[in-house]
Amino acid sequence: MHVRRVELTDFRSYERVAVDLDPGVAVLVGSNGMGKTNLVEALGYVATLDSHRVATDAPLVRAGASSAVIRCEIVHDGRELLVELEIVPGKANRARLNRSPVRRSREVLGALRMVLFAPEDLELVRGDPSERRRYLDELLVARQPRYAGVRADYDRVVKQRNALLRTAYLTRKVGGTRGQDLSTLAVWDQHLAHHGAELLAGRIELVAALGPHVTKAYDAVAAGRSSAAVAYASRLGDGLTPDRPALEQALLASLAERRQAETERGVTLVGPHRDDLTLVLGDLPVKGYASHGESWSFALALRLAAYDLLRTDGIDPVLVLDDVFAELDAGRRERLAALVSDATQLLVTCAVAEDVPADLQGARYDVGPGTVTRV
Repeated sequence: MHVRRVELTDFRSYERVAVDLDPGVAVLVGSNGMGKTNLVEALGYVATLDSHRVATDAPLVRAGASSAVIRCEIVHDGRELLVELEIVPGKANRARLNRSPVRRSREVLGALRMVLFAPEDLELVRGDPSERRRYLDELLVARQPRYAGVRADYDRVVKQRNALLRTAYLTRKVGGTRGQDLSTLAVWDQHLAHHGAELLAGRIELVAALGPHVTKAYDAVAAGRSSAAVAYASRLGDGLTPDRPALEQALLASLAERRQAETERGVTLVGPHRDDLTLVLGDLPVKGYASHGESWSFALALRLAAYDLLRTDGIDPVLVLDDVFAELDAGRRERLAALVSDATQLLVTCAVAEDVPADLQGARYDVGPGTVTRV
């Protein structure tokens, strides 16, 4: 799989730009603030319908414009696919596949498989559990796009259930009747357990498949200095299996057990939205114990593991290294270059071309204010 062309209109700093790409290595060189990351962010949006830099769509639209458009031509096994996305802050985004409108934007998921490693990925190691849940869910959707619907259904149920709990909490605070406000909670419990079990099972299966790739990738990046491992951490306990009926029953039981705490706090305390991915280096958790270099290596290993896992599914994803080499020492640079040199398509961004190892000096693009020029 590779991206043949990407066109942006009113996306971030670009009023209008078009970039033609070939398989192999492409190095985008430009000073900080010129828009290198904006370009790969647009590709990431096509792959995930999300930005790795911001939580909302508004910053993606160029100042003064009402919407942004991304057009991406993708080639896989000789077949061509055109994905078009219109980003309209505050409204539902619109999408087209091969110029035909689709009912939901998420129907384009799976058209482009891409793994992006960026400086923000240090938050996978040092940040909140939400960063690691997002990593798992995006990889889950990349492998099996149907999980985009599962996740959307689950998020909708949690939002509705939280609204009900919040209303009951506020009513109780002013002396109202709690029981009447919670009369439909049992129905939402069933919905949460059903959709939550499906999402939870998918994550458990994913982590089991991902684990060996994380260990291998970290060993390669860090030159065998320690052993890395990952495990799924659920509020339901350890040793969970992807048995969906069993998980559904476990969620229902946990909801019943935490009912009083939920009504007292006005929020849903049970479900995969409360879970985490545990990262371990040797015998110690990475968070709080790993050095800066070890944390960087682990974050990189998580992305390389995702890349390797997607490749085992039979499709080589596009790999993007966004301003990564400047953060690595010489040894890690060379080891990383050796690991990714055989990628079907590798996009590298950098401020200084000399930061990129010689083995990855492919086609070069100079990025200036609002322009991208192939040298």
